[in-house]
Amino acid sequence: MAQLGLIGLGKMGFNMRERLRAAGHEVVGYDRNPDVTDSTSLEDMVSKLDGPRIVWIMVPAGEPTRQTVAELGNLLSEGDLVIDGGNSKYTDDRINADLLATKKIGYLDCGVSGGVWGKDNGYGLMVGGEASDVEKAMPIFDALRPEGPRDEGFSHAGAVGSGHYAKMIHNGIEYGMMQAFAEGFELLEAAKVVENVPAVIKGWQRGTVVRSWLLDLLVRALDEDPELDDLEGYVEDSGEGRWTLEEAINNAVPAPVISAALFARFASRQEDSAAMRAVAALRNQFGGHSVKKAGD
Repeated sequence: MAQLGLIGLGKMGFNMRERLRAAGHEVVGYDRNPDVTDSTSLEDMVSKLDGPRIVWIMVPAGEPTRQTVAELGNLLSEGDLVIDGGNSKYTDDRINADLLATKKIGYLDCGVSGGVWGKDNGYGLMVGGEASDVEKAMPIFDALRPEGPRDEGFSHAGAVGSGHYAKMIHNGIEYGMMQAFAEGFELLEAAKVVENVPAVIKGWQRGTVVRSWLLDLLVRALDEDPELDDLEGYVEDSGEGRWTLEEAINNAVPAPVISAALFARFASRQEDSAAMRAVAALRNQFGGHSVKKAGD
């Protein structure tokens, strides 16, 4: 049985605590929400852990994670290990690792995929850091990953930063896959020849080359709302798609699908597009094409 301190008990962290406890591990959680926390402060959480300690961070990327790492650097001891399982940008990992290294505290970055379903299905894990630190945390990783061969749900991607880099690219791919399903759905809806769009998409779940968990989730959504008209077509992005495109530019790697998927999300947030007003004006100017006036 392993012991773990877990900081951040939101949607992901809470379910991870439940999965780890179901596997027989001891988890001491800390969260600002008094209804879910097991400790009153970071210091209190650390005091309840036996050395050498392992502490997993699941808080928002950026300054909240950096501050948490800095605080842990003052609370933990030589030989302890910190794992950042949030969606930090991979460039933050070396900074965090170097800070903790001054106290001889280990650091791993872990990309986590699985969403709210991970509690029951397990989480795909992509880890960066020293092999010796990975080995220390392997009982935790084995409890969190899906059942089956380890290498089908867990990877030691390389040095510090590589786990979050792998997760960033994973999410970029996810953007493209989601956009392809979305555009296919819209085409099926627009075509008069197709009378039952949900049935067509559900029929892709077995035997077809596009069958996937994302397809299963789309079928689930259509079961609840066959035309998806209860939703507004407004889509945020959490950062990984943008970072993926930055890397594509830095490495001169063409990524037209991922870039188009990200820009489609930007378009979803525009109530009125200045660019498309310009296109309409140009079509009217050179071809006399009709335009729709504001307010019509």
